[in-house]
Amino acid sequence: MKRMLCSLWAIVLLSTWVYAQDLSKNFTEKEWQMGSLGGMLTVAHQPISMDTAVLLIAGSGPTDRDGNQAMMQNNSLRFLAEGWSNAGFTVFRFDKRGVGSSASVEVKEADIRFQDFVCDVVAWGNKLQTEGYTHLVLAGHSEGALVATMAAQQLKGVIGVISLSGAGRPASGVIRSQLLKQPKEVQDLAFPVLDSLVQGKQVSEVSPWLWSLFRPSVQPYLISWFALDPAVEVARLEVPVLVTQGDQDLQVMMEDAELLAQAHRVAVLAPITGMNHVLKQVNDDDVQDNWKSYTDPLRPIHPELLQRTLEFLKSLQTNKK
Repeated sequence: MKRMLCSLWAIVLLSTWVYAQDLSKNFTEKEWQMGSLGGMLTVAHQPISMDTAVLLIAGSGPTDRDGNQAMMQNNSLRFLAEGWSNAGFTVFRFDKRGVGSSASVEVKEADIRFQDFVCDVVAWGNKLQTEGYTHLVLAGHSEGALVATMAAQQLKGVIGVISLSGAGRPASGVIRSQLLKQPKEVQDLAFPVLDSLVQGKQVSEVSPWLWSLFRPSVQPYLISWFALDPAVEVARLEVPVLVTQGDQDLQVMMEDAELLAQAHRVAVLAPITGMNHVLKQVNDDDVQDNWKSYTDPLRPIHPELLQRTLEFLKSLQTNKK
């Protein structure tokens, strides 16, 4: 099984805990700071297992532990973690480098590679295990699904992986599909840049229209990401996998979920009617309502997602060694 060399610096750093408890909830929240990285552990008051924790991984961009960005507050990952903990599971979720409680981490965009985020998850996973959580479930949203898959290949004690709206193709293919919905003028500018990055070659001159997507400083990261095929990576896993996907997702297609499920020998595919990319229930084919949910911090996650993931988590407890 493929292994990548990850920095061990975060594993050996001291962690500090700050306890906060809301008696109306069935869990205790613990702020966890590991060096410059920070996150939140939700510990169920009546845990189903004392040695199992779910490590929840956010998607692309400057996303925090709750699934939020500066201009996109939806609390999707917060609701998911709290739902799992209310049902008896301990869950850890963290702020990505340069975000929230991890804001003190110096992030130079040109130096970031996809594997850096995998290494962060490996470090958190190792730390969780030193705290007694010897059995881990890695759950990743969107880009985080691939991060979870890669980290699961390196961590001992992983008993399952959950893909939440994760792509089944290389990211370049997903971006290409999204660009096909844009005017031809945009495609003519974008596709040559995309093709060059897929070949591992950076492009120095980028149209201002494409700057947010292909600016030179982000190109090394994109090259490292484009080189990975989620279906190939999930096929390497020897643990149970749950693939969840909403039929109202505007960014990742149901076909992606099918590719992931087909690639793994015993993956469970859980298509969810009415769920969009940020795990919310939206009106069928109502694009305005769909996008509105991205900035709605009060709208709950789709109830079927919570149900299907809890069923999977409970099944792992029955079968774990």
